[in-house]
Amino acid sequence: MASVVSTHGCCEVYRHRHPTTPSPVSNIILLRHLLPPITTHTNSSRQLLYTTTTGERRRLNFRTILACSGGGDRNSSAAEAPAKALRRILESPGVHQGPACFDALSAKLVERAGFDFCFTTGFGVSAARLGLPDTGLISYGEMVDQGLQITQAVSIPVIGDGDNGYGNAMNVKRTIKGYIKAGFAGIILEDQVSPKACGHTRGRKVVSREEAVMRIKAAVDARKESGSDIVIVARTDSRQAVSLDESLWRSRAFADAGADVLFIDALASKEEMKAFCEISPLVPKMANMLEGGGKTPILNPFELEEVGYKIVAYPLSLMGVSIRAMQDALTAIRGGRIPPPGSMPSFEELQEILGFNVYYEEEKRYATSSSSQPSWQRAGSGAYIQRRAQDDTEQRSSEDPLVEVITPEVYNDFGAGGSRDPFSGIWSRKLRVKITGRDGYEKLDIRIPAGFLEGITNIVPALGGVNIKALLDDAALEVGGKLLIDFNDSMGDRIQVFLE
Repeated sequence: MASVVSTHGCCEVYRHRHPTTPSPVSNIILLRHLLPPITTHTNSSRQLLYTTTTGERRRLNFRTILACSGGGDRNSSAAEAPAKALRRILESPGVHQGPACFDALSAKLVERAGFDFCFTTGFGVSAARLGLPDTGLISYGEMVDQGLQITQAVSIPVIGDGDNGYGNAMNVKRTIKGYIKAGFAGIILEDQVSPKACGHTRGRKVVSREEAVMRIKAAVDARKESGSDIVIVARTDSRQAVSLDESLWRSRAFADAGADVLFIDALASKEEMKAFCEISPLVPKMANMLEGGGKTPILNPFELEEVGYKIVAYPLSLMGVSIRAMQDALTAIRGGRIPPPGSMPSFEELQEILGFNVYYEEEKRYATSSSSQPSWQRAGSGAYIQRRAQDDTEQRSSEDPLVEVITPEVYNDFGAGGSRDPFSGIWSRKLRVKITGRDGYEKLDIRIPAGFLEGITNIVPALGGVNIKALLDDAALEVGGKLLIDFNDSMGDRIQVFLE
């Protein structure tokens, strides 16, 4: 089993359900969530055999499982040109998933999750960069600039959203050459009129057949003139604008014009998807799984492979969950709290994701003896790493070790350890902070040393205006626990603080 299923990427995909790396057996169990009830088998040819409830035996190849789990060997593509790496993916067996990113950070997260490639989405870039809808308001220059930031942030190939080429055939040629210079491995070109819009929104209109085909021919010519091998994904929106038959005709014509991948957006049924995949069988097909209620039915990767697709985009997942997470965080802050620890990475995790640790290690290579305090000694925001560089340690070998300590605010009116200190035992007492939601569910229940007053307001900012010191003055000498604070915040949650 271990030779058949990759566990690394699956842990990333299902992290919200499985915080620890699952075993190969549990990966098979997870696959069952995506398939009808099945009986699984393995063989020596790197394939997964399964039997459906109807008794039919089916075979899924190893590459498909890796694509689903986000695994696979990406090291082999590290030295490849982006377009060559993408073509290798297109030529490999199975269906391949590509989440859509909208900035450099989201692209890095896609790569860290183990995916072999990703898309950019005009919908997401327009939202993230302009805060505006995908209705043709974002320009060619803005898309190229955003794309350059994305491709420079990752080593996996990126397929860029080229919209409708931003004009006529001559504009398409300029767009192709600009996307090549920006480092894209592929580009999606569509046949919408200007201004264009998201293919699943209302009022779609397309240019004539002749103009649509000329756009693809111009793209192919621009690729040749640039000496590039960028992958051209030809998209038609004519399914919603005209008819299914029209979209099939245009797809065939795009293939004849030299398109590398075909894509009909907003197909309305699985039967239409099958009809699309049957045309031009030697040209790979792209699926668009628009999350949250698009016109195309959502199929799992195994179903998409059976229909005949080669690559699949997930355009809104990262943008959608980011918006909801930010809304939830803002609601918490507005209610006098901060987001719960489980809803966001720790500061150390953020540094790792953004590459601070790699930067610090590389910076050491260029340190000089005159460097008083290189930035790699900093952990950020005023906190300092409590260790010195090796060269700094050698310079101070004859001195006592120097340790920098940042201490929080502590409550000690009388001087710790003094004879007049009635609170000498305050550090043996604890403050319990409990938050109960208005729905009755417990949101927070933690204990911290009573001396750390600042720690409470960091956890529950709504307590910032409460004179906790005075409450401690009244309660510190009492035996047993005492309820210090009990109130409802503006969100209706009950906040209680106990001295234990």
